[in-house]
Amino acid sequence: MTQTTSTFIQNPVLRGFNPDPSFIRVGDDYYLATSTFEWLPGVRFYHSKDLVNWRLVGHALTRPAHIDLKGVDNSNGSWAPSLSYADGKFWLIYTNIRTAGMARPFKDSYVYLTTAPSIDGPWSDPIHLDSIGFDPALFHDDDGRKWIVNMQWNCRKGHSRFDGIVLQEYDVAKKELVGPVHQILQKPGSLIEGPNLYKKCGYYYLMLAEGGTGWNHGIKMARAQRVTGPYELDPQEALITTRHNPECALQKAGHGELVETPGGEWWLAHLCSRPLKTDAGAYAASPDPFIAMHAGERCMLGRETALQRVVWSEDGWLRLANGGVLPDVKVAAPAELTPHPWPAVPERDDFDATTLSPIWQTLRVFADPSWLSLTDRPGWLRLRGRECPSSIHEQSLVAQTLKSFHAVAETRIDFTPKRFSQMAGLVCWYDTKMFYYLRVTHQEEHGKILDIMVMDDNVYDEIDAARIVIDNWPAVYLRAEINQAALQFSASPDGENWQVVGPVLDASKLSDDYGAGLHFTGAFVGLAAHDVAGQRAFADFDYFTLKNI
Repeated sequence: MTQTTSTFIQNPVLRGFNPDPSFIRVGDDYYLATSTFEWLPGVRFYHSKDLVNWRLVGHALTRPAHIDLKGVDNSNGSWAPSLSYADGKFWLIYTNIRTAGMARPFKDSYVYLTTAPSIDGPWSDPIHLDSIGFDPALFHDDDGRKWIVNMQWNCRKGHSRFDGIVLQEYDVAKKELVGPVHQILQKPGSLIEGPNLYKKCGYYYLMLAEGGTGWNHGIKMARAQRVTGPYELDPQEALITTRHNPECALQKAGHGELVETPGGEWWLAHLCSRPLKTDAGAYAASPDPFIAMHAGERCMLGRETALQRVVWSEDGWLRLANGGVLPDVKVAAPAELTPHPWPAVPERDDFDATTLSPIWQTLRVFADPSWLSLTDRPGWLRLRGRECPSSIHEQSLVAQTLKSFHAVAETRIDFTPKRFSQMAGLVCWYDTKMFYYLRVTHQEEHGKILDIMVMDDNVYDEIDAARIVIDNWPAVYLRAEINQAALQFSASPDGENWQVVGPVLDASKLSDDYGAGLHFTGAFVGLAAHDVAGQRAFADFDYFTLKNI
């Protein structure tokens, strides 16, 4: 992330795949937690002193006792965390969505609670609370009682799947939910989720994500004089939304949380996306007016996090400080906060440490020495090939989020495959159904070769024109260059003389908005090794550079 002494907040403050922000202040420190879905470690934490500059400080779900993602489908796993601070410690509510999808009537949405003395942990073994729905949050009332607020999922025929908002008390001593489940709000015909509770001036305010996490997204407010309701809805359609404004730079605005500064300013962290306009026209015939409005637009950077200043109106409702409902790209930072830039994060990882940097994430399984090592060959990352690129169980893949529409990734690989089933290289990844893979593999008639594997909306292909025999190369360097919708791979035998590999590919397909079904993560770039025959051939990587330009 770019660090600056500017007095302006430049949105998004968390770029690339950083959705569903949970926002808190602890003294002079501000923290944002974001969703990680099928990627591990789970739930990212960011830290700021001034709301302008943010740094990744780690993750909550760092060991198998916290979460098991083997077998979860794409865009399932850890959704919408809820981070809070009370009683001298950090509290985190998180989910593991194991069954989901619009074609299925059911959802298995396990809700867990973990705590820690510091944002750095250690985070406790989780307590399973319930599986009523997703996007739960923990509210610490000023009388000492604690409440879990959640959306309720209803699988029954003739019922809306999004069946309103429910509330139940959490007993700290018993470590379980107690008492009745209160249904505190229903809004028939509307997708309401992501509830969060706040208390101000005698009212309990309920903040809701509404309209689904796509182009119809927004934030709706409600309030009540008792925590259990009844809640009245804000007469204004939305606190923030871009559903009627397709030209706004920050689309899909919704799903937010609030923080008050020591000086009394209120700030909203919210989800947003930056669409890339293409000529694909994929949604032109959609019956959904909000989708049709954005024909050909794709959010390959996924859902990101932005900040807006908000104010309380005379009649007690929350409003954007800009007087409208559209998010601003540039917002004046709080004058009370001293600028606090952080040291720049290196773009190059030479794999000289003994553990992976927190900017790396693995797919569905935690990194462990059985398949990933930084010590077997010091100064190199070793990946032992495991299951295929379509596996939702045990892949050997590590990646970083793409944060810009202009980026260059580069690595050097040392790999000697003996079979066509062994492959390793550089991936531009959305999920197991959509990726590009510049790989070193083996072909019986030529020996070691370089080619491109493509999975395009679950349709497999190999680009024949990209195939290069590299049996006599002294070394193998790989590069991916992304320029908006254009992705170009290249390779070099010495790191200086590069040659193009294959045609220009469509990078915009690495997107929430391409392909069948619902998916909502973002593009990654990373390193992978696969050995489908189960012989665990290993590949070594000397370095990895990702320049988000």
